[in-house]
Amino acid sequence: MRLRTAFGVLTLRVWRGKNPADGTWAVPIRQRWGLTPHQQLSPALEDKLGYFATVTGTYEMAAQLARKLGVPIEDSTVRALVQRLGARADAQTQARLKTVPREKTPAAAPSALAVVMFDGCQLRHRGRGWGQKKTKEPRVEWHEQKVGVFYRHEQNAAGQLTQKVVVSCQGPPVELGERLHWEAMRAGLGRARQTLAVSDGAPWIWHLVEGHWRGAHQLLDFYHASQHLHALGETLHPRHPALREKWVNQQCHDLRHGQHPKVLRRIARLRRRRGVTGENIRREQHYFASHGPRMNYQEIAQRGWPIGSGAVESACAGIQKRFKRPGQFWTERGLRHLDALIQARAHDHWDELWLQK
Repeated sequence: MRLRTAFGVLTLRVWRGKNPADGTWAVPIRQRWGLTPHQQLSPALEDKLGYFATVTGTYEMAAQLARKLGVPIEDSTVRALVQRLGARADAQTQARLKTVPREKTPAAAPSALAVVMFDGCQLRHRGRGWGQKKTKEPRVEWHEQKVGVFYRHEQNAAGQLTQKVVVSCQGPPVELGERLHWEAMRAGLGRARQTLAVSDGAPWIWHLVEGHWRGAHQLLDFYHASQHLHALGETLHPRHPALREKWVNQQCHDLRHGQHPKVLRRIARLRRRRGVTGENIRREQHYFASHGPRMNYQEIAQRGWPIGSGAVESACAGIQKRFKRPGQFWTERGLRHLDALIQARAHDHWDELWLQK
């Protein structure tokens, strides 16, 4: 039996026998050591290589790091290992969601505020026409990776957020909600006195919030609201930049400083117009009317709570930095498994990967 380890390749002479109960052949020492029938990497080496793959930008970089540490390895081996460990991590996550989470620090003081945020980012996938010379099917497709963030509003001495939890998945919003809620409960959500949900205007986000955090304060991210005010200003005053800037600045100021009911009334009273201009105005009127209850920025800011979704925007940037590098085109399976492995490390479930096969 040959086994690759962090100290080189070991060649072992081992017993191989037939199980009289079912007639299958097996290597007893493999079973004793917890190795799968054809496993060629030691658990300690798998630990290192899998970890390298989650903290570097590519499988090639993970292999280079291993070689620098004296472990000659091929990037194809790292890729295959990630798929196997990632499938295990994903299965463990699904099983974990059926259990009651145990809080990491149950002796900690209750939090005054817990914050949840949601967003999504587009990643490149291999389409149905991938690898074909002639095809009418798309070779590249874009799919949304949904992202959720939870944190307790306390900060450490350096002003950094404590126990920030980032969860992402390719599945439907309900799957993201289940995963984030489980990890959030583990991080102290259940003992937070109040909860705040801050996100952009995507309908799936607020449906998710209603389903899992019904009693949470809801706030539309101020930056997204101001973007829509700029878009509306462009529609109202396309040929007068100075007038447009004055109008937008006034609305943003009033919106930010407790005059959001006035802003909503001004937008609702805009006269109807024809053509594309009218369609744009009606679309923005609907947007602000649907999010009106989520625009009390002054009250939220006076409490010292966030009015922007920078934490989840930062999380999306980190995900894109890993999954949207030049030349990266993912399969659903490949992305899901690597993402599951990354989250196993980030959420302190890493050691569980070797507790069961």
